[in-house]
Amino acid sequence: MESLQLATAIAKVLDRKKASDVKVLKVRDLTVLADYFVIATGTSSTHVKSLAEEVEFQLGEQGVKALRTEGYDAKNWILLDYGEVIVHVFYPEARSFYDLEHLWADAEPVDVKLGEDEPQAQ
Repeated sequence: MESLQLATAIAKVLDRKKASDVKVLKVRDLTVLADYFVIATGTSSTHVKSLAEEVEFQLGEQGVKALRTEGYDAKNWILLDYGEVIVHVFYPEARSFYDLEHLWADAEPVDVKLGEDEPQAQ
């Protein structure tokens, strides 16, 4: 699966599971860490955990496994590393504190049309 397709699929899973403020950032030209970051917020620590678990479950059904996961114990910031795509699922206060969108302000936002097939870079 191509990295943009993967990032889009993850964003759609998060949206269907009622994550708020789902964003996809193209960081390929800024770092060797990944091509895309997918950032989302859950409403509670339970919701944060269920969002991350749903991403892992849905992608696992397609044969795509996370290389690494972090944060399941604390449940305020869960990170799922899929190589080219890194998923950040935050509790609201943690998202505000770490402010990845500001930290990666030079990243290109990707307009993911939820419910449609093709995302378009802005």
